[in-house]
Amino acid sequence: MGTNAWKLIPAVLVTGSGVLLFGLRLPLAGYAVLVAGILVAFAVDRRLFRDLLALGLGIAIMSVVPITTDIGLAHMVIMGVAMILAIALPFVLNRFAFRDDAITFPFRRGTKWSRTEKVYLPSVLVLGYLLLPVYLIGSGVYVNWPAVSTPGEVGLLFLGTNALGIWDELFFICTAFALLRRHFPLVVANVLQAVLFTSFLYELGFTGWGPLLIFPFAMIQGFIFQHTKSLTYVITVHLLFDLVLFLVLVHAHNPGFLPIFLY
Repeated sequence: MGTNAWKLIPAVLVTGSGVLLFGLRLPLAGYAVLVAGILVAFAVDRRLFRDLLALGLGIAIMSVVPITTDIGLAHMVIMGVAMILAIALPFVLNRFAFRDDAITFPFRRGTKWSRTEKVYLPSVLVLGYLLLPVYLIGSGVYVNWPAVSTPGEVGLLFLGTNALGIWDELFFICTAFALLRRHFPLVVANVLQAVLFTSFLYELGFTGWGPLLIFPFAMIQGFIFQHTKSLTYVITVHLLFDLVLFLVLVHAHNPGFLPIFLY
């Protein structure tokens, strides 16, 4: 078995722990797999061990808070603090304890967006417009999000969806994907982060056939980041998709309020 194959075992265990912790909600099995992955990495490759330890720290932090779409102030504060720590602590560990710079947040690439990148942005809106109502309303999973009707509730839902969208890119792309990419080919690293990405959003509320929608989206985001090296761009893509998500949720809970969707 080649070196990369041995390194893949602990990486699969660590990212796979997300399936158990988030997707299946099996904490004991999830933590056991997470710890096993880090220990195997220690035996296989010390640099991989450091990177998976940083990633595992972020996974563990998010696993101890309820991951729901509740827009109550107390829950938003608790989940918000956990999200900040899940990004900040792996960064601090990587940068200051391990003296490494694998985790970066390149908001400014230094070049203008290409014509292809600009054209892709409205296509995201179109795809979201066509797919999200069918998924959210057709499957009934929109009920996983709170029913909002007052301006305050609508505002909190908008804030929550946008904050989570930004965090997704900071953690799954700039942290998980960046750490995994140092050890594996693009496709392998991207599949691993997409599994973790999908598991988290499944627990959040994208149940039913949601993984069939989220997994390709996560893969595309990884490929885009690899090509553009621009966090600003992948966040823009994500927030455009989340804008449609927000509008569909308001529409689903208040039929007739936003009569702009076909479904």
